[in-house]
Amino acid sequence: MIDLKLLREKPELIRESLRRRGSDIDLGDLIELEERVRTLRHEAEQLRSDQKSAGKEIAGLEGEEKQAAIDAVSDLANKVKEANARVDDLAAELEIRMLEVPNLVAPDAAEGLTDEDNEELRRFGTPASQGKDHATLGEDLGIIDTERGAKVSGSRFGYLKGPGAMLEFSLVRWAMDHLVEAGFTPMVPPVLVREHALEGTGFFPEAREQVYEIPKDELFLVGTAEVPLAAYHGDEIFEADQLPVRYAGFSTCFRREAGTYGKDTAGIFRVHQF
Repeated sequence: MIDLKLLREKPELIRESLRRRGSDIDLGDLIELEERVRTLRHEAEQLRSDQKSAGKEIAGLEGEEKQAAIDAVSDLANKVKEANARVDDLAAELEIRMLEVPNLVAPDAAEGLTDEDNEELRRFGTPASQGKDHATLGEDLGIIDTERGAKVSGSRFGYLKGPGAMLEFSLVRWAMDHLVEAGFTPMVPPVLVREHALEGTGFFPEAREQVYEIPKDELFLVGTAEVPLAAYHGDEIFEADQLPVRYAGFSTCFRREAGTYGKDTAGIFRVHQF
């Protein structure tokens, strides 16, 4: 989540990043909401301070004067409770809306919002003028079976068979061997995580519709090993001499692919499990 201090002190930096992303988030409204939260929190703290001061004064009073002061403090206690409730509600709204603000765009990132805006930096080799796509080639070689995948699990599922399965295992081992040499620790993390793990890694709330949920257990299937890896040290603070910490994660991943009907339906692109 974007630091609220950055929102207060450098709003134009965030505004420019939103423009480059093509976002329609109303930053001005967010700034006003954050100011209201700070103002109400200050008012609530002042009321609480008045309540404490009144409590100390009551200790030195007697008789009717003391009862009148107690009655006044009782009314003040209700005001404190109401003020805290307003602050909590607005602060919760601010947190939800701030979670929807994407990370800042890197200064050297290319401009553009569509594939046509991509910049070609370099090219290797010569593109083939003819050939088979991966779906046809996989079927011909008997290493990909999406027909039976659909029979067993529905659309956008498939089986990797024989050499296809061994190729995946080989690639994973090849990648891990190189990463271990570079100082990374291999990790096979859980594929089911709690909601805070997806919020902390920026996938919620924006990508919520793409995530499979298991409501009974309050768990979610991850779409990348990044989620459980990034959450692994959640709520922990590293000392400078403990850094850097490098992990290489491998996991089965899941994605609903909501809203992509009709796109890349052949083969094993845009599948639900990968």
